[in-house]
Amino acid sequence: MADRSLITLNAGSSSVKFAVFARDGRFQVEQADGTAVVDEAAEAPDHAAAIARILDWIESVGDLPPLAAAGHRVVHGGMAFTEPVIVDGENLEQFAQLEPLAPHHQPHNVAAIRAVAQRRPELPQVACFDTEFHASQPEVARQTGLPHRYWERGIRRYGFHGISYEAIVGKFPEVTGKPLPEKLVIAHLGNGASMCAVKGGRSIATTMGFSTIDGIPMGTRSGAIDPGALVYVARDEHLSIEQLADLLYDRSGLLGISEAAPEMHRLLTSDAPGAREAIDFFCYRINRELGSLAAALGGLDALVFTGGIGENAAPVRDTVCRHAGWLGIELDGAANDRGGPMISTAASPVGVWVIPTDEEGVIARHTLRLIGAG
Repeated sequence: MADRSLITLNAGSSSVKFAVFARDGRFQVEQADGTAVVDEAAEAPDHAAAIARILDWIESVGDLPPLAAAGHRVVHGGMAFTEPVIVDGENLEQFAQLEPLAPHHQPHNVAAIRAVAQRRPELPQVACFDTEFHASQPEVARQTGLPHRYWERGIRRYGFHGISYEAIVGKFPEVTGKPLPEKLVIAHLGNGASMCAVKGGRSIATTMGFSTIDGIPMGTRSGAIDPGALVYVARDEHLSIEQLADLLYDRSGLLGISEAAPEMHRLLTSDAPGAREAIDFFCYRINRELGSLAAALGGLDALVFTGGIGENAAPVRDTVCRHAGWLGIELDGAANDRGGPMISTAASPVGVWVIPTDEEGVIARHTLRLIGAG
């Protein structure tokens, strides 16, 4: 890698996020005032065109070494993929077969891999899965309550945001100057949100399950909901499966409750009557899940906030921590307002931290390891 670079890609429904890593670390592109350069790939009509523009741009940077590989975030690994893999024709088709399990994410991840292969067929590609970090969970934590034949068909709790959780586990000692706690809860709070109980560095329970809808409410996703309510609504409103999926994935959560916006930063400054209700419900569900995850761990040594909301929304962290006093959390309000990294008091039996996630760094490290580039 001394004279090569690599790219990491995270393809969403309407965007492609990327980072380039060279010998001396991540290659960042900024304007003179420090703001990010506007990525003209945002104008592209599809993933293939966006990635073509990204690759063209990279090749136009005179002092950047040529690409050695591309690493991808792939949301679902199913039962077969519990660690990163080098992409080939066979496993790429297996990724595509998992699209029904993550319909709002997997098709775009697969499209990005195909687009790179079309443009640079000689370039090695590596897939890193959001589900792989949770493969360590015991079987009892992955059950759904459905008849056993559904387990045999792969219907089980998979968990997601695993790349982010892996990043936090790796960064914790560096950021805090302390060993990784034995009993840790990580709250990845963003437009998509989940929480994970990490014991001895391994996932033992998480709030998301078979799908990316489960758990705490999100920007437009409902979070956990009584299945009986879904049966009732579908019957009462004569909803098709597609309409029900649209309700759960795209019209619920913070947007549905507030009837104002899906973004937390907008809700925190909104005068809309439902904004406060949405924020309160979001924090309430986080606290409910925090208690559940602490029970799965048999106690709690530390709590980490990460993700767009976790890293930036001090009022959300304040509410969660003050309601979790029964767990031993003592919040340092001034430190929380500053954004940490430590936001608990020195006397708090449970340490609370704000640690930015680094999914791109995790993907880059796995990619380097698998392609054998040093």
